[in-house]
Amino acid sequence: MFSKILIANRGEIACRVIKTARRMGIKTVAVYSDADRDALHVEMADEAVHIGEAPAAQSYLQIDKIVAACKQTGAEAVHPGYGFLSEREAFAQALKDNGIVFIGPNPGAIAAMGDKIESKKAAAAAKVSTVPGHLGIIESPDHAVKIADDIGYPVMIKASAGGGGKGMRIAHSSAEVAEGFARAKSEAASSFGDDRVFVEKFIVDPRHIEIQVLGDKHGNVIYLGERECSIQRRNQKVVEEAPSPLLDEATRRKMGEQAVALAKAVNYDSAGTVEFVAGQDKSFYFLEMNTRLQVEHPVTEMVTGIDLVEQMIRVAYGEKLTISQADVKLDGWAVESRVYAEDPTRNFLPSTGRLVTYRAPSEGPDGDATVRNDTGVYEGGEISIYYDPMIAKLVTHAATREAAIEAQARALDAFAIDGIRHNIPFVAAVMQHPRWIAGNLSTGFIAEEFPEGFSLPAPQDETAFRMAAIAIACDHRMNQRKRNVSAQMEGWRKVSFDRLRVVQLGAERFEGEVSEQGGAVVIAFPDRSVSVVSDWTPGEPVWRGTLDGVQVAAQVRSILNGVALGHAGAYANAHVYTQREAELAALMPEKVAADTGKFLLCPMPGLVKSIAVAVGQEVKAGEPLAMVEAMKMENVLRAEKDVTISKILAKEGDSLAVDAVIMEFA
Repeated sequence: MFSKILIANRGEIACRVIKTARRMGIKTVAVYSDADRDALHVEMADEAVHIGEAPAAQSYLQIDKIVAACKQTGAEAVHPGYGFLSEREAFAQALKDNGIVFIGPNPGAIAAMGDKIESKKAAAAAKVSTVPGHLGIIESPDHAVKIADDIGYPVMIKASAGGGGKGMRIAHSSAEVAEGFARAKSEAASSFGDDRVFVEKFIVDPRHIEIQVLGDKHGNVIYLGERECSIQRRNQKVVEEAPSPLLDEATRRKMGEQAVALAKAVNYDSAGTVEFVAGQDKSFYFLEMNTRLQVEHPVTEMVTGIDLVEQMIRVAYGEKLTISQADVKLDGWAVESRVYAEDPTRNFLPSTGRLVTYRAPSEGPDGDATVRNDTGVYEGGEISIYYDPMIAKLVTHAATREAAIEAQARALDAFAIDGIRHNIPFVAAVMQHPRWIAGNLSTGFIAEEFPEGFSLPAPQDETAFRMAAIAIACDHRMNQRKRNVSAQMEGWRKVSFDRLRVVQLGAERFEGEVSEQGGAVVIAFPDRSVSVVSDWTPGEPVWRGTLDGVQVAAQVRSILNGVALGHAGAYANAHVYTQREAELAALMPEKVAADTGKFLLCPMPGLVKSIAVAVGQEVKAGEPLAMVEAMKMENVLRAEKDVTISKILAKEGDSLAVDAVIMEFA
């Protein structure tokens, strides 16, 4: 076996590879840019080599620097992770030319399947059903519009070398094709160094289902079941699961056998993924093949018990697969939520900054479920503007889909992050959504269920009751601590507290009387009582305990006269009062937020790519005002109503903070 490998990547996937290599007794080498000097993957590896400046094009995408790092450290092989150079034929070839093993498929397989245009041609030649589209190179917006008109709308404009939702646009008209073509080419060039795009028919109400394949250098290829990745935003996966609630065993076998046939046709010899777009009637079409490890590979590992990174390393070394198709059994269900540094209440715009708090839920057994958290960050670390905004991948595994979803919801409630905006509130809300729970999915799920964008849901029914009980329990615990403050003046009686508590939870009001019984806090509400047991201490960001014996977790942050709570996808400020305090609080005036309607504010930290208007210009609703780039995504800021530009306070090339004023309207 290899004695030392280099990981040509960063973040959670680099840490993930290091964990398996360490278990196999293989030493690891990390590479890092200026921005990642203090990153977790650098700390975890046995050695680390600096390879350049913060932008990926000057560091992680530099093939010669990766090769030089291998030679410098004596690394015999390179695992590319995903993204960056993982699907670059030239990278695999450069390693081969320098006597370094690429832990991935051979360059020929990458050439045949890694390029989305060539992969569709290869699939068509192998008589695999493909989505209608134009597989040739598209030179201009006019050419793209003509092709789209011929195919019929809607269409998908896609970067040939793309991935992760970057360089992808859906267009419903010729105008959207022209703009989407320019944006897709630009994003593709900056993210992948390859600006080629193609156009294909966009299947309405589709599901995204992919088959994991695994091959060796001896002609053996197997499939390891499927993953459903239909919960997507801007074509980027957010929630994944294995297996799919859509498929039956016969359809699974058809898709798996087709994926294996395709892999064998190109002599595929590593872990790879054949992606399909599936109709609600279980029909399916080949979409593309990813010639690398997928971001969502943990759900497959959890239901099969197979370590895909270990298998990649073993087959790269030349070992035969020891697993046959008959050995592959799907055990239970796994659900994965991608935790991103983005603000779901601001149209999911990226958020950067320091992780003031980062407390992930405990990995391992959680009742009848198992929790896994793949991450590349740590408390006190920084989320950079230069790379993908992923913080972690939270995975739960249980015997049934329902149990895996319940475990995922509990784990999200116990995941504390402060200092930046993040999407945990959103994925927590998805876990509670009836359509998700029913498995009635499509790639349009987010757009259809959150058409006006996402706002923090207010607690209702049982969730509201639980949050009120937690708020009273927190208040009671804080009062206990106040009673025991040291160095109190002697001769003064200790402060007594009313047993009756009034909770103002958003718009709802609860009243409960507190008592202690055998280590539990019992709260008597007018219509029911609840026994609360917890070892929570003030200042902890996560409240864990039981309500009438049921395990519950909630986010807790101190506010004036109470706590801000998050539980089961719902969020509210819980103000806890005595009766007299509640009477007085009701008389207090409410502070009204300032009107920002006359300003265009930068919605996230980012770089101003362009200003599309001039002072004095009249702009109609929907027209572009400016473009801001953050985390490799170009975001066009549009007028929300008809306005006239009175001042422009930013210029192209400016680096802006969130809520910085870009321009003013008359």
